[in-house]
Amino acid sequence: MSKNKSSAKTNLKRVPKDLYEAELERLQIELVEMQHWVKETGARVLVIFEGRDAAGKGGAIKRVMQYLNPRHARVVALAKPSKKERGEWYYQRYIERLPTAGEIVLMDRSWYNRGGVERVLGFATDEQYERFLRQTPVVERLLVDDGIILIKYWFSVSDDVQQARFVSRLEDPMRRWKLSPTDLESITRWEDYSRAKDAMFDATDIDEAPWWTIESDDKRAARLNTISHLLSCIPYRRLEPEKVSIPDRPAADDYDRPPREQFRYVPDIAEELVKKKKS
Repeated sequence: MSKNKSSAKTNLKRVPKDLYEAELERLQIELVEMQHWVKETGARVLVIFEGRDAAGKGGAIKRVMQYLNPRHARVVALAKPSKKERGEWYYQRYIERLPTAGEIVLMDRSWYNRGGVERVLGFATDEQYERFLRQTPVVERLLVDDGIILIKYWFSVSDDVQQARFVSRLEDPMRRWKLSPTDLESITRWEDYSRAKDAMFDATDIDEAPWWTIESDDKRAARLNTISHLLSCIPYRRLEPEKVSIPDRPAADDYDRPPREQFRYVPDIAEELVKKKKS
């Protein structure tokens, strides 16, 4: 991507907050409806989130998961492989975490680590990398053939916006942990990552499991676009929820609650804050 294009992207206006929040709420209601269908029909949904560092994958995943039932939806974000895992078939630890019937799995990075960071930083040999490019389409076709709904997203961010996000993380104590040496090296290896992504797409952008690119300089737009597209890829329909009747609370019997002094309570710092504000 040229500098001119990058600069142009950074000047784009964000989706207005009120519009964003209203549409996000509507889409998240649809996600809950979709999950109900997945659970009741026994469908299996696997969504892979890949892309540049600081491209907004985590924020999109958070909004997808926010109101889903965690018993039937989970995020897979694996650390670097252990010594034992390094001796296994490369895909093995990911295969073990695929969705079962009625489940949605969101992979925050996936086996595509080999096509990106492992390729660029030399963590995989040329032989391992070439094998990855050959085997990945085979593996994904097998997953789809077995009935898994497989969706792959690539989050694209301009170099200027990525740089700004790294700086904001450095200054934010709650997000400082997101800056790793590998993340920072992506700044100086921008073109290498671009070439690796192009080669990966050439080999793995297959009809059965195509790549979908999400422009994410505007995080709000990226989240709305991701959820909307995700919903469009799943053939769900609204199912009537089971009728629930909340019973009347029975009258109190002769139960006497033990004195409060017998129990330990956490300090009420909230009350102290309110008092401090009033004073």
